[in-house]
Amino acid sequence: MTRSQPRRARGTVGHAYSALNLRLALASFGLVIMVIFAVLAFWAAVTWLGVVCAVLAIVAAVDLVIIQRRRAARRREEPGVRHSLFE
Repeated sequence: MTRSQPRRARGTVGHAYSALNLRLALASFGLVIMVIFAVLAFWAAVTWLGVVCAVLAIVAAVDLVIIQRRRAARRREEPGVRHSLFE
């Protein structure tokens, strides 16, 4: 069963462990920027920088999947509740 927060997290139901919507926005921004930088680095023949940016883009994509799973679990636990960017 997927939970909206890790088991031993300090957050409570009223005060979340992390701002999932803000993390979603930041991870999306990081993914887009790292993909652009990776493409530019490979185009400029700076392979090592392109690889670093590609790895960071993969990390951002994995983070997006984790965030979406936690947001879905939170939606199941609290149906009908709307959360702001910082909740």
